[in-house]
Amino acid sequence: MSTPGPLRLWLVGCGNMAGAMLRRWIESGAVAAENVFVVNRHDRELPAGVRQGRAFPDEPPPDLIQLGMKPQQIDEIPPLPAGEYGVISILAGADVATLEGRFPGHPMVRAMPNLPVALGKGVVALHGARIPGIDDLMAPLGLVEWIDDEGLFDRGTVLSGCGPAFVYRFIDALAEAGTALGFPAEQAQRLAIATVEGAGLLAAEADAPPSVLADRVASPGGSTRQGLNVLDHDDALKALLGETLAASARRTAEMAAEARK
Repeated sequence: MSTPGPLRLWLVGCGNMAGAMLRRWIESGAVAAENVFVVNRHDRELPAGVRQGRAFPDEPPPDLIQLGMKPQQIDEIPPLPAGEYGVISILAGADVATLEGRFPGHPMVRAMPNLPVALGKGVVALHGARIPGIDDLMAPLGLVEWIDDEGLFDRGTVLSGCGPAFVYRFIDALAEAGTALGFPAEQAQRLAIATVEGAGLLAAEADAPPSVLADRVASPGGSTRQGLNVLDHDDALKALLGETLAASARRTAEMAAEARK
């Protein structure tokens, strides 16, 4: 950060993702609400004490500015205020070269969080300038991973950024399979959510990879093994998820190309 003392942070845009990050930062004490200003096209419901407006405030620049609007709105942002500060971008597909060309003179770091950051259980992939203090700022959000290769960063964000949506689909499918066995829909959903939550927590603490954990659950000739035989047949589940992530990666590449135009 450029100055000592409490972190001052300005946000350009504060939708679902940026809002989740902001709320977690304030809850964790990483940022004080009174030190945050949000530039929005219209007022949003924000944590108490956070200021907002249509333009940057007429005051000394902050330690960091985060860009959190839609990628296609990048050319609608007014020039950033003069001063020495870092810029964080959570714009999908907008590479460092594009951002540095649009907002020159500031160290630039790309961040790709996922929605569980709201609980401090998210993943934040980082690429770009190692701005002092950026790791401390991101730490309350969950797992922080630097990815040096920008191409891999974009592909990696498909895994962690899009991944929660795919997990939600799996939970929904697991619950529907439960209803097919006779459980009431709401009960099946509760069971599916709790099962995935517990399995994920156990996997995070385990001394073995998930593939081994699956085999530990499945005794030879048992009911779990019979179910795994279906998922494992012709690597059907792996193939499906491979196609899923590849489709998301293709769209990420398309957005990157659009941002460079």
